[in-house]
Amino acid sequence: MELDGRVVVVTGGTRGVGAGIARSFLTAGAEVVVCARRPPPEPVAAGGREASFTPVDLRDPAAVGALFDSVGGRYGRLDCLVNNAGGTPYRLLGAGEEAREGEGEGEGQGAREARRHGRVVELNLIAPLTASLAAHPWLRRTRGSVLMIGSVSGTRPSPGTAAYGAAKAGLENLARSMAVEWAPEVRVNSLVLGMVRTELAHLHYGDEGGIAAVGATVPLGRLAEPSDVGEAAVFLASARAAYVSGASLLVHGGGERPAFLDAATVNKES
Repeated sequence: MELDGRVVVVTGGTRGVGAGIARSFLTAGAEVVVCARRPPPEPVAAGGREASFTPVDLRDPAAVGALFDSVGGRYGRLDCLVNNAGGTPYRLLGAGEEAREGEGEGEGQGAREARRHGRVVELNLIAPLTASLAAHPWLRRTRGSVLMIGSVSGTRPSPGTAAYGAAKAGLENLARSMAVEWAPEVRVNSLVLGMVRTELAHLHYGDEGGIAAVGATVPLGRLAEPSDVGEAAVFLASARAAYVSGASLLVHGGGERPAFLDAATVNKES
């Protein structure tokens, strides 16, 4: 159990990718704390062990500070922070919907749209920064690490989720800057994810047929499982990656096949 006795906090760790990461850390022997605004639908557990849950709104700096003070007081240490919480609805730029009753009265539609997209940036970029700053004093004591959960949306155009893509691009750059500023006491790395099959995959890709069809576009032939992400996270948090900082590890099954290859008329197999 290479992380036996280590303490890990996974934000957004109650379901999906976050729960997969938490389970991998449990299997590796770590004590795991998962946090989110709402409790998990069922305990996050693996190998006969269970993660503890703490409710927190990551957009509230005071609440985030209290979270890490609580974890530090309970365990006496913190070895890894996984900034996983995030996400976004599908929303095209400039295709604003009508404001809810009482929302944004006196504002133009552009201002309302900016606020909506701004909330996406707040959750996916500012919240990880807030959590990392609150965790930093504890991580320095253990020479621990921060792990940002990024996305390929931050490395290529992200139509329909532009603010999310911009935030993820900023998150990867933030990790690299943190890695320089916080060395040598704290390592900071990123996992850059592609498509992952979670319990909500059908909302993005449709039924089993749709999921299989989308998976077939990935060079490795399938969507990632949360456990694939979790194993990569455990590696970056472990002593095996002791000299890895400021890195971005791509966990995307080989990436995306360039569209021009299907459109080209030369070099086709007969």
